[in-house]
Amino acid sequence: MASGVILKLIVCFLVGALMHGVRGEDPYLFFTWNVTYGTISPLGVDQQVILINGEFPGPNINSTTNNNVVVNVFNHLDEPFLFTWSGIQQRKNSWEDGVPGTNCPIAPGTNFTYKFQVKDQIGSYIYYPSMGMHRAAGAFGGLRIHSRALIPVPYDEPSDDYTVLIGDWYTKSHKELRGFLDSGRPLGRPDGVLINGKAGKVGAKQEPLFTMEPGKTYRYRVCNVGLKASLNFRIQGHTMKLVEMEGSHTVQNVYDSLDVHIGQCFTVLVTADQDPKDYYIVASTRFLREVQTGTAIISYSNGKREASSELPPAPVGWAWSLNQFRTFRWNLTASAARPNPQGSYHYGAINITRTIRLVNSVIKTNGKLRYGFNGVSHTDPTTPLKLAEYFNVADKVFKYDVIKDEPENTTDLSVQPNVLNMTFRNFVEIIFENHEKSIQSYHIDGYSFFAVAVEPGTWSPEKRMNYNLLDAVSRHTIQVFPKSWAAILLTFDNAGMWNIRSERWERTYLGQQLYASILSPERSLRDEYNIPENALLCGIVKGLPKPPSYT
Repeated sequence: MASGVILKLIVCFLVGALMHGVRGEDPYLFFTWNVTYGTISPLGVDQQVILINGEFPGPNINSTTNNNVVVNVFNHLDEPFLFTWSGIQQRKNSWEDGVPGTNCPIAPGTNFTYKFQVKDQIGSYIYYPSMGMHRAAGAFGGLRIHSRALIPVPYDEPSDDYTVLIGDWYTKSHKELRGFLDSGRPLGRPDGVLINGKAGKVGAKQEPLFTMEPGKTYRYRVCNVGLKASLNFRIQGHTMKLVEMEGSHTVQNVYDSLDVHIGQCFTVLVTADQDPKDYYIVASTRFLREVQTGTAIISYSNGKREASSELPPAPVGWAWSLNQFRTFRWNLTASAARPNPQGSYHYGAINITRTIRLVNSVIKTNGKLRYGFNGVSHTDPTTPLKLAEYFNVADKVFKYDVIKDEPENTTDLSVQPNVLNMTFRNFVEIIFENHEKSIQSYHIDGYSFFAVAVEPGTWSPEKRMNYNLLDAVSRHTIQVFPKSWAAILLTFDNAGMWNIRSERWERTYLGQQLYASILSPERSLRDEYNIPENALLCGIVKGLPKPPSYT
């Protein structure tokens, strides 16, 4: 009799633990971030930037697969603020995605605590602000997810681990840049390129950014945190072995340089096998008329000579970049976050249930620029889309499927919320088509996808014959070259409201984004978490009683 009572108590405890999301085995990481303005001069001109705990760039988050990350953000700015965690899939938890379509902003003088798990992920990622043009002022940083101790990694443990944040930079404040866009002016070309917040010049005295010991190998996590420009990254006198890209282990090819498009992260191994002295890290803009270059120094621990002023040359033209993309391959035998090999998931054998063609467009209306997809330029309503949906008032905030899966022949752009209604667990093909003369970079929150093709010209169904259905890299950001298209495949199995956006931030700000709504018909905790107790409410849902919880 007593054993039966004990068994019932154990069952009740386990059920309660599952319902309340208790994960006893997964450690917690706690951070307190104070977001403030500060004045620095990375390009020699004093300007207002956004700091995190006084740092520019912000602090690295150093985590391990399945860690729970808790970030208490205090907003000391004079504007509402949000962070988004680019590439973190937020499984069942779009509540923590930190974009205006899912979250009410953190008001000035208040705080909000993000709580999310880096579930079943490894790799190199970034975080950055998602409101307005805050991203142009800083508050970005690196987010690492290490493999768990028992999961094999397809290379030896490096001697050290370095995050390299490269990005174009403007000397105007984010408010001035926002004013340009609001008045109808484009951003124009950037003023320079920063590497970890600094713009080193060749020949000028620079403190080493990193130090390497002869004969040892180091891991460099290289991410493009800029606004407008693709960047070519290279290390003077050294080659780089690519080992990971946006959460996936890759076939380990060796490169002299890598094109890193906006929002993308690559992990490379670099061995200190050259003469012991200083060497330049170089990041330079691609596909812009005027090339901007930033440098930093890596130093050998026993080196006594300065770096050569002769920088390694950058590639020319986008055909080179396209050919490099074609060399990227998924490492089929490596384990990622789980013990099973990446290649055990045979995405090429799944039937496509829906095809969506997204054509980017730009128009000037009433003297102002707007960007969009398929004739619609997205605007964020005062009530976040996810909250409107959860509180059953979506019909008062937005309409589903205002664009069709096939673009219509129109030169107009209507300005309204753009939300696609997706069927839970459908396997979908998305075509990004770029009819413009500039390169694009696109990102999907909540997911990784298989980048099966990037090709010049216009997409048509017969182009599927050229898809890589075996070892395309699973990632979250893809570039589309001028007058070209890109095809991605993914299963919409992560319930929530997820942002699909341009990573060229002036385009995002002016409407080149949309949301995918994925609702589970079960209303079950198996598929989606309940709204957090600390969730901020705003717009028409403020003060409304919460709907019944998922069970």
